[in-house]
Amino acid sequence: MSKIHLYCMPGMAASPKIFEFLKLPKVFEIHLLSWMPPKKKESLSDYAKRMCERVKHDNPVLLGVSFGGVLVQEMAKHIAISDLVIVSSIKNKEELPLSMKMAQKTGAHKLLPTQWIKNIDKLALFAFGKGIKKRLALYQRYLSERNPEYLNWAIDALIHWDQERTRNGILHIHGASDTVFPIKNSSKPYIKIKGGHAAIITQATWFNEQLPELLIKK
Repeated sequence: MSKIHLYCMPGMAASPKIFEFLKLPKVFEIHLLSWMPPKKKESLSDYAKRMCERVKHDNPVLLGVSFGGVLVQEMAKHIAISDLVIVSSIKNKEELPLSMKMAQKTGAHKLLPTQWIKNIDKLALFAFGKGIKKRLALYQRYLSERNPEYLNWAIDALIHWDQERTRNGILHIHGASDTVFPIKNSSKPYIKIKGGHAAIITQATWFNEQLPELLIKK
């Protein structure tokens, strides 16, 4: 069997280190993507096009976590892929939680980057969900992107994501106790697993055991 090239995109503000526990069979070759500075007033679609330039293999599998899951869906509009996996993410704008939908109208989200630069605990809460500090004393290790310009762009891009329809064939994996994107807002199909928004870290054993089978059998 030829190599399966798996490109992994972390969540908002997160480092590719969130994938450090991902240990897949040798048929998979993992490539870690990381956030790059957005251009001034750059659209999410244009940002996705630039990120696609980092994909060096034909027909890869794209996997994105949280906001990274939104980004890989945009990337898949510009390049041919074999599979698309999102973890702890959303498939269309209707799956956004009510607080984010309200932020579209109030603009309250524009205050968040400044708060997060001063208080990394609040950023960690948004990036990984409630309870993460209890399980991951070194959670700061996974938060590498704290530039206010990037954070402001990322939050705005997420809240104003305009995708109306779910892409066919997407593999959606979601933690049952996710507090950032509550699973009650997710439309089927999805695979519910234990864990919260940081499931890619806390449930790494599940991914190592189940993800290869899910991708190869497709």
